[in-house]
Amino acid sequence: MIFNENQTILKKLTVFTAVMFAFGFALVPIYQKICEVTGVNDFMRPEAVKNTQVDKSRTIKVEFDANTRNLPWNFRPEVTSINVHPGELTTVVYEVSNTTARDMIGQAIPSYGPSQAAEHFKKLECFCFAKQTFLANEKRLMPVVFVVDSNLPKDINTITLSYSFFEMPGGVPAVNTAPAGKLDSPKTSAATLDKSES
Repeated sequence: MIFNENQTILKKLTVFTAVMFAFGFALVPIYQKICEVTGVNDFMRPEAVKNTQVDKSRTIKVEFDANTRNLPWNFRPEVTSINVHPGELTTVVYEVSNTTARDMIGQAIPSYGPSQAAEHFKKLECFCFAKQTFLANEKRLMPVVFVVDSNLPKDINTITLSYSFFEMPGGVPAVNTAPAGKLDSPKTSAATLDKSES
């Protein structure tokens, strides 16, 4: 009796497994047909992947400026200006090099001209987001990825992005390369002064 019940359950499980297996295969053509009817496949084609928010009817000139404030580094953009459409993802690169013989830490602070352009200039990637540690004589290319908001006021046709690099605390002090005799001379003078006073 128990054996017969087990055989019945086994047969049901076998049939259920076969049906589920067949259903899995049937899903492929069903899915393809649904995608064809709804147009979902169009979104999966690389040529269809595009930013529909780009305003190609308008061009904005973006100018790039680079300064250092009491920081002995070379700092410059690879291009001084570029024309972009609002909503267009754009990448520019800055070249930065530490010209000293010591490790230094700096941070870039951005400013915009005109000032009201700041809220419409969206940076997705920027070296200004964090402090930058440069080894002695290190040179680096650093990208800025940005989008100009399509809500930029119509009377603004040029934006100037200006970076100022400042030294931050925490760098390694410069190694003193002065001759040893010059370093000893103040001590010698002090010793001589002590002897003369006595």
